[in-house]
Amino acid sequence: MANVTIYTKFYCPYCERAIALLEKKGATITNIEAATKPDVRAKMNELTGRNTFPQIFIGDTYVGGCDDLMALEAKGGVDPLLAA
Repeated sequence: MANVTIYTKFYCPYCERAIALLEKKGATITNIEAATKPDVRAKMNELTGRNTFPQIFIGDTYVGGCDDLMALEAKGGVDPLLAA
């Protein structure tokens, strides 16, 4: 199963929703709290071009934010990425 990297901030309902879905699927998640760490947030922004939370990678594939993850799940696209 592919590793998941998710850039988050504390008390973010979108982060919690994304993590809940990925945990339900049995994903191994590396949670990187970036909101209070300017250097980590800058790296996230450089990698994604976005400054909102969460930002999700499944393996080497950039998924986007929570809404992007949910849209991908609705199309059946999350499981194949996790299986890679």
